[in-house]
Amino acid sequence: MSPRRTHNPKVLAIVLAGGEGKRLMPLTEERAKPAVPFGGIYRLIDFALSNIVNSGYLRVVVLTQYKSHSLDRHIAKTWRLSTHLGNYVAPVPAQQRVGKHWFLGSADAVYQSLNLIDDEQPDIVVIVGADNIYRMDFSQMVDQHIDSGAAMTVAGIRQPISLADQLGVIDVDPADPRRIRAFLEKPAKAQGLPDAPDEVLASMGNYVVSTDALIEALRVDAEDSGSKHDMGGSLVPWFVDRGQAGVYDFKDNEVPGASDRDRGYWRDVGTIDAYFDAHQDLISVSPVFNLYNNEWPLFTGNPGMPPAKFVYGHRERLGHALDSLVSPGVIVSGGEVVGSVISPNTKINSWSSVRDSVLFDNVDVGRNAVVDRAIIDKNVHIADGAQVGVDPEHDMERGFVVTESGITVVPKGATVRR
Repeated sequence: MSPRRTHNPKVLAIVLAGGEGKRLMPLTEERAKPAVPFGGIYRLIDFALSNIVNSGYLRVVVLTQYKSHSLDRHIAKTWRLSTHLGNYVAPVPAQQRVGKHWFLGSADAVYQSLNLIDDEQPDIVVIVGADNIYRMDFSQMVDQHIDSGAAMTVAGIRQPISLADQLGVIDVDPADPRRIRAFLEKPAKAQGLPDAPDEVLASMGNYVVSTDALIEALRVDAEDSGSKHDMGGSLVPWFVDRGQAGVYDFKDNEVPGASDRDRGYWRDVGTIDAYFDAHQDLISVSPVFNLYNNEWPLFTGNPGMPPAKFVYGHRERLGHALDSLVSPGVIVSGGEVVGSVISPNTKINSWSSVRDSVLFDNVDVGRNAVVDRAIIDKNVHIADGAQVGVDPEHDMERGFVVTESGITVVPKGATVRR
């Protein structure tokens, strides 16, 4: 490898996008979890990629595996950087370069892609997940990593100590809170932070690693037949045991344009209920997560669709939307939308009602139909007079998923009849 630079380091970003997302079924039945639509016009992966490029890192590889076609297509159509400057966002499938097997874990995914690191010759590798909702300036984490002298730095987010038994907990050294003393997987008992005894740091699944140290750790891990080959479960403890692991406290990250309300927001959307709740965070008057931060924009594809349209102004046939996000290409034709997120090219027909719901692309809501507390995947037709989310037992009889909190999920391409 080339000599390492401590100032203005060369950085390669790796996005781990091979997740199957079983807990998001049926939304992940035909797509990888990072390709799941979010917020009307985005995909989940757009948040990680936007954070990376806004941080100034423009050489990015996306490691894919599970049902990756729609994800690959989205990246190819959306994330095209200037090749004149050597910049790129490149999806890379499981290559089976080291054996005839798929990725055994997140660390194995990086290990099987060491040729990408060798080609780029970076000083530092930034490794992030692809399916959380947040804003983060990774350059600040890289700066701390360099200043600390750690070989690996793990991003941590503060959580109540009462949740410690559900989290991967970063136990810090009280004498040096930037050093990891131990990494504890769902501990029954945990020690609070030196400055906040009622809080712990939970791993966010984002890492900054010095290249030479990463390569050594991955090769050692690959030879360990008992390893889970996981970044958090395998590599982090390896660095901790050697006293080379640092932690970056997410609360210290200052994103330009952040408001007091959405500063430090981070949401794991690994379940249907969490995914639904994250959408509700978008639509309040003062949103918990603000899509309108022009200083740290969220990038996605531009479908070239016309503006949203609201038609019919009669009292009994009023096309309108309140407390909602309405995407380009949507037509609200004499129906109502309240507390919902409506994706492109969807049509809400006369006397219909959509409340507290998330509708994906190309949904057709028929006349006098009712959609309440539901997630409707793309290309769904809801017949005139049909109801979704009103009667959970009826929804389950029709084969739809209904969560414990009462969210009905209609799969892609379904027809909802009365």
